[in-house]
Amino acid sequence: MAWEEWDQLKASASERASTGMQLNGLPDDERPTTPSTGDLKVTQKDLAAVGDHAYKLYNRLWPEARQAVIPGTDKAAASLTSQEFALGGALAHVSNRWEKQLKSLMDACAHISNHMDFSTKTHQDDDERIRRSMSSIYELNQGFDDSYAPAGAPNSVYGEKKDKDDDKGDEKQGS
Repeated sequence: MAWEEWDQLKASASERASTGMQLNGLPDDERPTTPSTGDLKVTQKDLAAVGDHAYKLYNRLWPEARQAVIPGTDKAAASLTSQEFALGGALAHVSNRWEKQLKSLMDACAHISNHMDFSTKTHQDDDERIRRSMSSIYELNQGFDDSYAPAGAPNSVYGEKKDKDDDKGDEKQGS
């Protein structure tokens, strides 16, 4: 591409879109009317609901997708094969592929359900760890904050200060 052509393309693009580049955006008429901050927010309730739906789907797949379809298909495949129809082998192949794909889907549902349980537990543990960390930072901050004790007065965060003379008196009495 020649430089002149490149400059011409840049100029025409800047004329069309003077507001700048917009990636992955919806046209104005298709944008949702609710304001969004753009932050992803997931609650424990959301994670639990996803995990619950995946678990329920997992439990429904085998009886509804396997037992309702495969036995009749296998019986038909065996019958066609015994009558020397080539369709019997093809139908058996379809049945095997269906069962294999069904097991793969069930594994994915189990993985999602387990992952949501794990995520919920992990986030709860993280929240607790952060809460403990923040409370200890707050106490530490009190020790450095002048507003907790007037200048020259001891900060109550550290407790009462013992006199060194009292410690010496205790040692003499113990001897």
